[in-house]
Parts: sequence; C-alpha cells; structure tokens
Amino acid sequence: MTRRFGNRSTFAVEVGEVWSRDLRIVDLWAAGKRLTTDDNTAFVPSICHQMRLTAALVRQREIPPCPFPGRPSEEIFRRLRADGTEFAEPYWFMGWSEILDNVSKYAYLDDDLVIVFAFWRATHPLPEDLGKVFTARIPPDEFAATAQEAADLLYTEWAG
Repeated sequence: MTRRFGNRSTFAVEVGEVWSRDLRIVDLWAAGKRLTTDDNTAFVPSICHQMRLTAALVRQREIPPCPFPGRPSEEIFRRLRADGTEFAEPYWFMGWSEILDNVSKYAYLDDDLVIVFAFWRATHPLPEDLGKVFTARIPPDEFAATAQEAADLLYTEWAG
C-alpha cells in the first residue's frame, strides 16, 4: 500500500512497495510532476539520511535567498544552470540519490521555499516536458514536515 505525504501540486513523497530489506519504491512529486520517472527504487538507509538532512536545512532556513530578486523563476533556473562558476552550488537541491538524477533542480527562499526544476534526459517519458522549467512554491515548514514524516516512516519500517 502506498502512503503519501504532502500534496503533489506542491511537494509530495509517496512511499510504496518494498522490494527487499534495503530497497523501496519512493516517488517524489513537485509542481504536479512526478520527478522519479526513470528510477523510483530507493536505497532506504541513504534516502532517509538525505531527506532528514534536507528537512533540517529547510526548517532552519539554511537555504539561500533568491539569487536574482524580481526575476521570473524560469529565468532564475536558466541562469543557475548556465553558471560556469561555483555560484550555483548552494542552490543545488534534493540530491537524494539516483532516483532524481534525471532532473536538474535548484531551490531558494523567497518567503516560501521555491523549487525550480527541469527534466533533461531525451528519454523522458513525457517529451512535452523537455525544455520546460517547473516551479513549486511551498512553505518551508510544510516541506520539512513532509520530508521528515516520509523519512521517519521509511526508517521505522526498514529498522523494524
């Protein structure tokens, strides 16, 4: 049975089928788009750790502010992606293992947590999404609670 944390239209984690002691189906959603289109089999110990770290950073507001205030989120994404220096590194977001390696994603605080992302693989199952930049806005505490609750469930069922 799949358990959903959060809202697909902003940010959600769906914890599904157990494949083995250490592997579990985990689907991630942002802005109504499923991010885990290529691979949704997560290594539980690793993703729990990574989700908890990200939740703590967001909860403590240790995500940088908008890098280009007043600019549209699509332009911000494109500027960060094109940056050839280390400037963009603090904005890299949700490096939660290979289940998200088909998506370029950045985040910044602009009252809400703003997650900007784009699918980059030519084999993406929804070709109409390629080349588009998507934006999810969510209150930081809501994002942190969603990630933390999903990580807690994953860990409890894994360790139990």
